[in-house]
Amino acid sequence: MAQSAIAKTRVFNDAQSWLWKQRQSNSQGVIGDNEVADAHGWHGVRSIPSEIHVDLLAVGAIADPYIGFNEHKCQWVGETDWLYKYTFPFDFSGAHTHGLLIFEGLDTICDVYLNGNRILSTNNMFRTYTYALTLKGNECIVKDNNVLLLHFKSAKALAKAEEAKYGKVRAGSTNLGDPSRVYVRKAQYDWRWDWGPELMTCGPYRPISLVSYNTRIKETKISASASILQNGAYTASLKVDVLLDGSWDSPFEGLTITMFNDEGHIVKAGRVDVSPSGDHSGPEMNVARWDNLQSEGVKLWWPVNYGNQTLYTVEVSLVGPDKTIIDQKVKRIGFRSASLIQEPLSLPDQYGTGSTFCFEINGVRMFMGGSNWVPADNFLTTISEDRYRDWLTLLRDGNQNMVRLWGGGIYEPDIFYDICDELGILVWQDFQFACGVYPAHDDFVASVKAEAEDNVIRLRHHPSIVCFCGNNEDYQQVLQWGGIGELPARLIYEHILPEVVSRLTDPPIPYHRGSPYGGKGWDTSDPTIGDVHQWNIWGGKELQYQEYDHMGGRFVSEFGMPGMPCMSTIKYWMQNADQSQFYAQSQLMAQHTKAGSFERRFAIVMNENFRLTSDFETHVFTTQLMQSEAVSYAYRVWRREWRGRGKEYCAGVLVWQMNDCWPVVSWAIADYFLRPKPVYYTIARQLAPITVSIFRTVVKNRDNDRPRQFYEFGAIQTAYASVEVWGANALLNALPVKLELKFHDLLSLEWVQSETHDVVLLPNQSTELLKMRVPGPAREGFSAGDPLFVTSANVVASARLVDPATGQTLARYSDWPEPYRFLHPKEPSLKILTTEENNQTRLALSVSRPAKCVVLSVDDADAKLRWSDNALDLVPGDDQEVLVTGLNGRKIKVAYFGQERARDI
Repeated sequence: MAQSAIAKTRVFNDAQSWLWKQRQSNSQGVIGDNEVADAHGWHGVRSIPSEIHVDLLAVGAIADPYIGFNEHKCQWVGETDWLYKYTFPFDFSGAHTHGLLIFEGLDTICDVYLNGNRILSTNNMFRTYTYALTLKGNECIVKDNNVLLLHFKSAKALAKAEEAKYGKVRAGSTNLGDPSRVYVRKAQYDWRWDWGPELMTCGPYRPISLVSYNTRIKETKISASASILQNGAYTASLKVDVLLDGSWDSPFEGLTITMFNDEGHIVKAGRVDVSPSGDHSGPEMNVARWDNLQSEGVKLWWPVNYGNQTLYTVEVSLVGPDKTIIDQKVKRIGFRSASLIQEPLSLPDQYGTGSTFCFEINGVRMFMGGSNWVPADNFLTTISEDRYRDWLTLLRDGNQNMVRLWGGGIYEPDIFYDICDELGILVWQDFQFACGVYPAHDDFVASVKAEAEDNVIRLRHHPSIVCFCGNNEDYQQVLQWGGIGELPARLIYEHILPEVVSRLTDPPIPYHRGSPYGGKGWDTSDPTIGDVHQWNIWGGKELQYQEYDHMGGRFVSEFGMPGMPCMSTIKYWMQNADQSQFYAQSQLMAQHTKAGSFERRFAIVMNENFRLTSDFETHVFTTQLMQSEAVSYAYRVWRREWRGRGKEYCAGVLVWQMNDCWPVVSWAIADYFLRPKPVYYTIARQLAPITVSIFRTVVKNRDNDRPRQFYEFGAIQTAYASVEVWGANALLNALPVKLELKFHDLLSLEWVQSETHDVVLLPNQSTELLKMRVPGPAREGFSAGDPLFVTSANVVASARLVDPATGQTLARYSDWPEPYRFLHPKEPSLKILTTEENNQTRLALSVSRPAKCVVLSVDDADAKLRWSDNALDLVPGDDQEVLVTGLNGRKIKVAYFGQERARDI
């Protein structure tokens, strides 16, 4: 077998061989040889893959658009044509007759030239483009030395041209980019979003490679499936389909299929003969079907907290008679079953009956707690594997088991999904449509179909992917604007995409038409069917966040409350700014706060709940406390509605949003630099396997429009308050625990009350534990028989669940009286003792009075700094410990409600 028969792949990642330059604005038509040969204006590429803004930054041609007002100074970049040039030799001594140029991602409008011949014209950032080359004979355009030229044109200009051709449509608000964006298959957030800048990137943002071969493996379909039997038993099977490409005139042995475990040991292997001659570009061949793999020790893949993330590697090799591997495909797979269960509920809840919307993995219905993901940078080529891993590890460590990839971003690179597989994070993958009336003319639909096929084929083997979704908010926005008939892209969402997912996935991956999507007449706000996006708090009707318990649904796939990032992040975009800009409503703060009407909306929620302040750092902290209290409250009350089989009234909560694409004020629970906000930790505690929660209702002697949790003073007096206590248990077995309740008065060290109860948490659901009146110290001027004799207006109620066998605290929660603007918390006498052990710092925290949202921090934290917990509520007699890694000698600071400016401990 000649060595030259082996298929070869050459990745064009040698940055030294790449150059870029701006094309003169008066240039027209195709690229001429003179323009390519002209040495004037060419610059070296920083790295490849590449984007033009990154290269411009490297040579100092633009200022960092993430700082100050620089975003506006580089808008010309997106209105300009750009050239990328790559020179490479080719060795014709081999016997290969076929070649392919594979472009995994070109952003976005690009003419591709090889040696002066235009070979491709691309208009879809999300597609993989392949150009077939003839490497022998007169049709060969490859030379000993070759020039590959990429001519990138303005996506913004094309969008406007398409808009002129097909008509102007609606697409979100003015905060969500120019409506013409819907006509171009480019990441929609590049046009600006209400948390992101307008940065119209272009360039070869994913790998380019040259494949030469006679016969190759074009495609493998690795279908790993599991069937769940009774009593936890299961069967596991593997099916392998292969599509070959090319021709072969010499014999070869065939195809081998080998499955390895994570230790590198062979679990199973097989071989199949393949016809040694003729054309192999026909349909897929089924080359292996292995059943009953559980008998050979194959284990299931489980989401985080439910079991191990057992993965296997499958190698499919095309082998010659001398055992030479001609070509090989390798994929990592996991065995699991996944279903989206939508069936009638057995009993009604506050919204009625309707149906479930819950995910069942390996026969277990699971509450999904997680977040929405936006691209982690506007410059995608700067996101390293380590950065992806840091982000997803942060998500996993926050007890999140699902991430939704939002439809206005991108289909992430393979490494993103690989890490989700390893960490046990389930993936809800939107197709890339967001907040607009997308067209459905023939060329657009054909491009979208090819885009969907490329990405479903690329992603379908990942055990983490459990849902493909047609779009983000397209149905919802069109309904708000006047009717579903105004959405031509229903053809895409209801026919093209589901057909692609059904045809190309085995076992089938669930498909959902849109998010949100559900009720009669596609009423996307119907809380009884499908999923909902809850934006009537902060946006929409601007209701108080204390109404979240009445604003849920069967699955809440978006909701949120913004909060400012830490001072280190704010100082980053304010660098070199005058100190006069360091206030909440300054020009520079507005530049980095993109949300519509944010000034009014922040003011409403802040004024309702917290004291106003002119101190900037105090204001920043208070917005974080506001976000933390609002969002964690939503998780708490919606997880309560996971009440058991037939009563899965809320089966999932995904906050908007996990991350940022640049330094900004947004809904993100961790900012651009991976610095978690307090809300990250309070969410993590609400998504722990075992939780305890309290809901306080203030009973008033006169009806009013204030939140039920708010105490009243003055003419309208509070009669009393009651609390409901419940627990949540994600384990699949019942759990006996001891419930400890304590009540502390914020104004008195002497008054405290406690009680203990033995309770049982039911498996895989919430459990109501008790309801009682809130005690409190005696009120002056009232007799013991008077309903107003005691006041709980300054009483903190705290609950702990304790393992009766070990005394270990399993969960805790503290409920403070509201509104916080009425409170005057006294100094809690916080004590923090530090000890060093095993490259970690252990902090022991205690108080003599209750303390709320105790935030530990350091200046300029990086992604390697990790707190085991933070944003703590502390009460006397219940000390807590925090482990911090990656401190590297930096001083620890502390802030809390009532002492919002961070100080050294």
